[in-house]
Amino acid sequence: MVRIKFLIVTLLLGTLLAGGTLIGGQVKADQFDAQINALQQQNSGLQTQSDSLAATASSYQQAIDALASQIDSLQQNIVNTQNQIDSLQQQITQAEAQLAQQKAILSENIKTMYLEGNISTLEVLASSKDLSDFVNKQEYRNSVANKVKDSVDKINSLKAQLQKQQRDQQTLLGNLQAQQNQLQAQQAQQASLLAYTEEQKATYDQQISANNSQIMSLRAQQAALNRQLGGVPSAGDPGHGGYPAVWNNAGQDTMLDSWDMYNRECVSYTAWKVYQTFGINTQFGFGNANQWPGNAQRAGITISATPRVHSVAIWNVGAFGHAMWVEAVNGNTIYVSQYNYDYQGHYSEMSISASGLTYIYFGQ
Repeated sequence: MVRIKFLIVTLLLGTLLAGGTLIGGQVKADQFDAQINALQQQNSGLQTQSDSLAATASSYQQAIDALASQIDSLQQNIVNTQNQIDSLQQQITQAEAQLAQQKAILSENIKTMYLEGNISTLEVLASSKDLSDFVNKQEYRNSVANKVKDSVDKINSLKAQLQKQQRDQQTLLGNLQAQQNQLQAQQAQQASLLAYTEEQKATYDQQISANNSQIMSLRAQQAALNRQLGGVPSAGDPGHGGYPAVWNNAGQDTMLDSWDMYNRECVSYTAWKVYQTFGINTQFGFGNANQWPGNAQRAGITISATPRVHSVAIWNVGAFGHAMWVEAVNGNTIYVSQYNYDYQGHYSEMSISASGLTYIYFGQ
């Protein structure tokens, strides 16, 4: 069941990733951002599955620990029972030794009485000092025989009792060992399920790690392209150009702004500046940064190679481009504010050459 769920989730997330790649210009963010967001969404689903498997693994481990505790308890009972059996065996051995001793005494007594029995009563009487001595000899002989016989009977009874206790303990021992074997089988089954679950979780975690590596690679590619602008970014305005704190303080690409663009991206920031400065909403499918000039022109908005203050500067490099807000123009140098120049979602400002950029004149 777990494997089937894994295959279904993988197929669904694979479809999601493919869909994120195909939608291209319809995504209100850089194409890199679309790929990254698709990977992040995939990671979110994978993480959910990984967390679920972790919870399942934890329950398996708890079951294993509980079974181990029961097995240990049974093992102690088995040891105690075996000790009891050994103790009973020692008592039986002692009883058998006493029985052998008493039987020897009885045998000797019987032998003596047999030998004396060959002597006639008259001869015994004649050998006695008097009648009283004769009676005493007879009574003593009978008394010894009776006492030995009683000892033999008691020892036989004790031996029989000890043997019954021993059989009972051996039956108990067999039952305890059967219970222990059953618990060990259950423990082995739980351990097998735990191992399988941990294997599946490791597969999800490995995919998450691979996706994170791909995300880092995508960010590094865009950052490398952005560095070709030649500027030296600085932290600049502590207010981040007025970019709303709700978007700035959230993790990058964790929210959509008012124009359906991912937060802390270059196009999200320039869309905000256009709205803040001119009251114009850029929610008309402007797409990737390098798609803004064409989409703006089709919307009747002027584009130019000449910079103006409060225009959007587009760095049309690579497959995706970069969008900046022009704060000041000084000859062939412009001062811009921007987000995600480093492709880590940070706000920055810098001076760069005005050449080679396309400028969009929103509201001008």
